[in-house]
Amino acid sequence: MKKITSRASLVAGLVAASTVQAIELNDNLSLLIDVEVVSDYRSRGQSQTLGDPALQAGATLFHSSGLYAMVWTSNLDFGNGLKTRQELDYLGGYLWQINDDISLDVGHAKYTYPRSSQLNYNETYAVLSAYGFKAATQYADNYEGNQSYMWNWVGYDTKLPYDIDVSLHYGVVDYKDDVLVSNSGKTRQRYDEWVAKISKDFIGATWSLSYVDTDISKAECSNLMGYDDLCSATLVAGVKKSF
Repeated sequence: MKKITSRASLVAGLVAASTVQAIELNDNLSLLIDVEVVSDYRSRGQSQTLGDPALQAGATLFHSSGLYAMVWTSNLDFGNGLKTRQELDYLGGYLWQINDDISLDVGHAKYTYPRSSQLNYNETYAVLSAYGFKAATQYADNYEGNQSYMWNWVGYDTKLPYDIDVSLHYGVVDYKDDVLVSNSGKTRQRYDEWVAKISKDFIGATWSLSYVDTDISKAECSNLMGYDDLCSATLVAGVKKSF
């Protein structure tokens, strides 16, 4: 069975950034628009574009109370005869900003796939941020229509000299079923994924380079995704423009 993994709901940083980068609509509402090009759309360590580039865009409406709503889209290609070539996500939540260094972001996301609606699913998430550290959990109970999964992860963001941003991430994805199958027939339901990312603002855009990897073997990836090269280590380059 092919497993789809969609964009992570890492909206805490995005929503927080909207308070300083976004267009102020009035005293209570602000709007942040992001457009990004990446060399590969990776989500939870797995390619969503068969290793090809993606154009992604999102818009977040943020209220001074902490409530927000977001829509996000990307091109994708799952292969395996699936017709969808787009992911369209809708998110809504609340960001509780305890102080400048501590926040809690809770919300709900709906992931949709035009022309392949059987892949649509919902996800609930919570992200705690404190002094650069992050801890999160994300849960879906209707993944591919009949399955649940849980994704727990931790991260750390910091800034180096010359205004270079560094983001480290480690997560564990649990499908709740033994969907990872090796060549020997051994099965498991969990896998690890990790990302190391550097980025820098330059000439009006944010340029980034990420190292993305998982502990999924080629055989497990082939049985899971239908291809054996979509879960291996890779470098992902990106450039983002915010309005």
